[in-house]
Amino acid sequence: MKGLKRILQYVFPKYTGQAILNFLFVGISAIAGLCSFTMVIPFLNVLFDQTIETPELVEFDWTGESVINIFNYHLVNVINTYGKSTALLYLSAFIMAAIFLKTGFWYTSKLAMINIRYGIIRDLRNSLYNKITRLSLGFYSDEHKGDVMSRMTNDVNEVETSVLRSFDVIFKDPITLIASMVLLVYMSPKLTIFVLIMLPISGGIVGRIGSSLRKKSTVVQSKLGSLMSLIEETLGGLRIIKSFNAHDKVYGSFREENRQFIYESKRMMRRRDLAGPISEFLGSLILIIVLWFGGSLVLSGDSTLSSSQLIGYLVIFSQMISPAKQLIDAWYGIQKGLASSDRIDALLNAEIAIRDSENPKPIAKFDNDIEYRNVSFKYVNELVLKDINLTIKKGQTVALVGQSGSGKSTMVDLLPRFYDVVGGGIYVDGTNIKDLKIVDLRRLMGIVGQESFLFNDTIFNNIAFGVEHATMEQVIEAAKIANAHDFIMETPDGYQSTVGDRGGKLSGGQRQRISIARAILANPPIMILDEATSALDTESEKLVQDALFRLMENRTSIVIAHRLSTVVNADLICVLQDGEIIERGTHAELMALGGQYKKLHDIQTFA
Repeated sequence: MKGLKRILQYVFPKYTGQAILNFLFVGISAIAGLCSFTMVIPFLNVLFDQTIETPELVEFDWTGESVINIFNYHLVNVINTYGKSTALLYLSAFIMAAIFLKTGFWYTSKLAMINIRYGIIRDLRNSLYNKITRLSLGFYSDEHKGDVMSRMTNDVNEVETSVLRSFDVIFKDPITLIASMVLLVYMSPKLTIFVLIMLPISGGIVGRIGSSLRKKSTVVQSKLGSLMSLIEETLGGLRIIKSFNAHDKVYGSFREENRQFIYESKRMMRRRDLAGPISEFLGSLILIIVLWFGGSLVLSGDSTLSSSQLIGYLVIFSQMISPAKQLIDAWYGIQKGLASSDRIDALLNAEIAIRDSENPKPIAKFDNDIEYRNVSFKYVNELVLKDINLTIKKGQTVALVGQSGSGKSTMVDLLPRFYDVVGGGIYVDGTNIKDLKIVDLRRLMGIVGQESFLFNDTIFNNIAFGVEHATMEQVIEAAKIANAHDFIMETPDGYQSTVGDRGGKLSGGQRQRISIARAILANPPIMILDEATSALDTESEKLVQDALFRLMENRTSIVIAHRLSTVVNADLICVLQDGEIIERGTHAELMALGGQYKKLHDIQTFA
């Protein structure tokens, strides 16, 4: 029950008050229910004219004998004074009052449980979202995004439906069963011992089926994660699928994944649905056996129970069958839900590879330089960067050029600590970035990538993203500098126009200029431009390039360039090849050198 213990940690201590109220109300409800059922015994005694001896009234002292004595004393007085019909009416009213208390407090316990259940779901989703935004980018290189989404949606829903809904049963029914068992022991210890021998036998049979259900549920949730991943990849690659007429291929893959998911789901559901019939059959079987055994004890005279008391005993025992059955069903639900809980827990416990040091140093501004000292890095086994040494002075524009896969993007991804170096170190103003607060470090930088990502929100909110309390005037000024204001005003609602999913309502050049405006508004001292114009047409590129020049004014800039014509004015150009800087210098110096840079330049010139 390790998984259940983990979920209970969400209950305590945050929801201790509601849990205590739930226990209190459930306890009162259980006691009131037992009182209503025990009234069957005196009701039968009066109905069948069984003799009730007139007892001597004793003082109340919180014992069973005292309560029974006082009750029988008043019942006999009612019979002697008003007759048996009136006594039956009083008993019926007493039973109804007890049932009213039972159902009323049961409802109030449900209200307390609602706060607990949905509070836990809220906290669970909050924890998951907080975790996925804090995990390093390297984590998502090994995980399918669709599977992560499945854990946040389907697995959380499964925990809510299978585990948390069972909390009603877990909190309520054990109290009912224990209270009922105490009363049964008081009424007939010998018969109750026989019952206690029978119950573990049926529990063991059900438990064996339940233990296999969790394994099956784990397989089902994993298959569902794979299905979600396939859907996510399909939606992301729909243009490619249509371009290559690959509909039949991807549809075939989906059908196979869906077939396996349905197959495993059916196997799991067959086991789960077996719980109800088995528990009902075993409950009825035990009731019949108890009826036979108890009747035999009464007929043989080897029992403290009278016939009416035996019937009352069986009524109380029969009321234990439903809670026991619900506990068994809840056990199945919990086993099924804990498989999802394990998957959620795996995500919550995933190691955050990029984190602050024990005593991180704050940094508010950038004064001198950025220095790469013998930096090496690898994603898995093979080194992507090898002993990189580079110093970038404040105010310089440094361009990184080279063939695809040479390590340019990796090199700039290390600076804001999207990944951590495996060798050497990166220093900002003489301090290793691992010793700086990550939030402060990233606040120094603005990033404009090749694929500008926009949220499905208004243009205003996309530009103001990450900048608190930005005014409309500030956003408009940033948009003007980024050559974006004119086309924004042409949209239906101006700055309040929504851009669609991933900015789909805008062209590539428009999305890029919105991204530049976002970076301008943030006003960082260091800019990272990762092939920001490579995917644009000539006209859009000119507008974006003009916006980039404005963005780079009076800032330290690191530019990854595919088109060398965009970096001819850079203060320093570094040529990367196979993870190493093989050439560095200005455009004129590298052209005069006649090496790899000149070769790349000539290829682009004659292309």
